[in-house]
Amino acid sequence: MAFIIANNGPHLGKRYELTASKSLVGRHPDCQVVLEVGAVSRHHAQIVADNGKFFVEDLQSRNGTYVNDHMIDGRQSLQEGDLLRICDVAFTFHSGQKTLSPASAGGATVASVGRETILIDDEGKDSGSTIMSKLDVSSSHGRLQYTASPEIKLNALLEITKALSNAVALDAVLPSVLDGLFKIFVQADRAFVVMATPEGNLVPMGTKVRRQDSEDTIRISRTIVKQVMESKEAILSADAASDSRFDMSQSIADFRIRSMMCAPLLDNESNALGVLQIDTHDQRKRFQQEDLEVLASVAAQASVAIDNAQLHEELLKQREIERDLEVAHEVQRSFLPERPPQLDGYRFFNYYQPANHVGGDYYDYITLPDGRVAVIVADVVGHGVAASLLMAKIAAEARFCLASESDVGVAVGKLNKAITGLNLDRFITMIMSVIDPGTHEVAIVNAGHMAPLYRKKDGALEEPGNEVAGLPLGIIEEVVYAVHLISLSAGESLTMYTDGINECCNPSGAMYGINRVRKHVAAAENGMPDQLGKAIIEDVRGYLAGATQDDDMCLVAFGRE
Repeated sequence: MAFIIANNGPHLGKRYELTASKSLVGRHPDCQVVLEVGAVSRHHAQIVADNGKFFVEDLQSRNGTYVNDHMIDGRQSLQEGDLLRICDVAFTFHSGQKTLSPASAGGATVASVGRETILIDDEGKDSGSTIMSKLDVSSSHGRLQYTASPEIKLNALLEITKALSNAVALDAVLPSVLDGLFKIFVQADRAFVVMATPEGNLVPMGTKVRRQDSEDTIRISRTIVKQVMESKEAILSADAASDSRFDMSQSIADFRIRSMMCAPLLDNESNALGVLQIDTHDQRKRFQQEDLEVLASVAAQASVAIDNAQLHEELLKQREIERDLEVAHEVQRSFLPERPPQLDGYRFFNYYQPANHVGGDYYDYITLPDGRVAVIVADVVGHGVAASLLMAKIAAEARFCLASESDVGVAVGKLNKAITGLNLDRFITMIMSVIDPGTHEVAIVNAGHMAPLYRKKDGALEEPGNEVAGLPLGIIEEVVYAVHLISLSAGESLTMYTDGINECCNPSGAMYGINRVRKHVAAAENGMPDQLGKAIIEDVRGYLAGATQDDDMCLVAFGRE
């Protein structure tokens, strides 16, 4: 059964069962979770159960609702161990299942079946330390010297090494660690692992108890966990119930722990991953200094295994992302033309290469209802997945606008309005050239893009339409775009490109530059687009000389034979 537990406030430790389909949280008495705090709204939020999944919704409260310290907007899913905060009151969500979600716990399984493990907020109650022993782990991480007997050391290292030798996932590592601890420390009553999530939340990742008839809910002191992680010292308290450092610590006082050890788990850079803690209720079997040294050794071995398991899981996730991006690459390619248009007396060249798997550059050939052909080159600001999604939107909207409006200037205005209506913090530069194969007239509309390079038969270059260029798409809703007309004669061409071409840099950081593009266009034999296009791309690739391509590249050229 799912529930939340108060981590602080007047109802510290109180458990609220989430049995209804909707559980209201607020100041009003009819709420299932009543918080008598002035900053809390009367009906502040609600927790919704939907087919075994749980969500929290903010009910337009004055001060917002937070999950893992991020303010939610609308409905937010809840995962095992998530921290739910309403003003200054914090709760931990528990799904009632024993397998923690990958998002909050990296896929680890709680070893203690039928029990809930929670962290109690008991900070700010420090009155000085009477800890019996400390052991600095960070300064000698991986090279500790131990004074414990050879039998204890050998037993500890053999047990933990055997348990962890083949473990490559957290849900295998953590139970192995806990099982090994119970074999090493026969006096132990409980053992558990607490780890920090990437967001900094502390989550109980694994728990084991010696006696199956022990309490159903295991509470762990957040004070102890944070102290050990921050100091990177393993601690031994010979009598935790009377240790003045942990005075007022409810999680200790309630269960009368008589001896406790806690050791940090550190990665290979000595960053704290979490803690390994073990305790016993039997005063006659309290832990000794040599036990602390053995636990530190076990924690060091466990840290390596946990660090490797996390790296393994990250690698698997990265591979999955790579596969998804490869599919996205193929999908994006499907939005681009398979082949140039077949126009008598015209030749075409096109090149497209994203900086990553997917990109924000776009080109297209669109045949209009009256037989004209629109050639489009566009550049979404930025590159990557977000830019590629917007590129797909442009591809669909451009075809619709050109099919429904014969005036290309008006069509681009409609396209701009559609993109602006998305309310995205991005804009798109675009150049459109519409060929009339009957008159060989080309209508050029420029939306904040670099002007095309118009190569005349004698090799002279012009950049038509630059003086009447309009704003990029997506900035202002109402924009009137001017149309610039040129007449394309035999042997003449028009070249359009994105700034990934002219702004690419060689290994020394020098930029390729527009002048170099212009020189290739002017020097092309007979001015044919396939020749000049290939020459530019080959020169760009040679110029990069192995340097990373930082931006998407697109070049389209067309001309009359």
